[in-house]
Amino acid sequence: SRMWENVVGRSRGFWTYWLPRLRETFAPRLDRVSDEAFYRAINRVRPSYIRVEADEVTYNLHIFLRFEIENLMLEGKVRLADLPELWNAKMVEFLGVRPPDDSLGVLQDVHWSSGLLGYFPTYALGNLLSAQFYQQAVSEVPEIPVEIERGEYGSLLGWMRDKIHTRGATDTPAELVQRITGGPMRTEPFLRYVRQKYGEIYGVAV
Repeated sequence: SRMWENVVGRSRGFWTYWLPRLRETFAPRLDRVSDEAFYRAINRVRPSYIRVEADEVTYNLHIFLRFEIENLMLEGKVRLADLPELWNAKMVEFLGVRPPDDSLGVLQDVHWSSGLLGYFPTYALGNLLSAQFYQQAVSEVPEIPVEIERGEYGSLLGWMRDKIHTRGATDTPAELVQRITGGPMRTEPFLRYVRQKYGEIYGVAV
């Protein structure tokens, strides 16, 4: 899902097809917004209080914050009553912002109150795998980016179904990644994706 949301859904190719239709639907509100301004807006990098509103560059910092606090909770090193202040301190440490209230801080997610301790890291893993799987898909089906520019997603979806969906839970995550990409999960594809994309957007070498 992180691949569809970000690698595809925030790409130039995706909006090459959809932005003209968005302009038509919401005319005249987007008439004066250029393609480049729109693309930069949906990929703007900035610190945010809310995880689900975070950009691709800072999103994993929200996960690291939660992971560190979860470990402290599981080790009995922090009291629940102290979570709000600990959360706020971690937000300043990781993102340089301090939530004005707990609804924008420690209470923004339902995971912990639902007993889902240890769930947040799966989002970071999803980010890493989204880049690694997309890279592999394009290496096997080179026409995927061009099809996305035409609003066609069948090749990518077909690749996902063939390589991932049809397997169900027959593989462990490590086995799945090894089978699909020929190696273990790696950080390099995600880092390369982020550096290339946002280096181009912001005109910086990263």
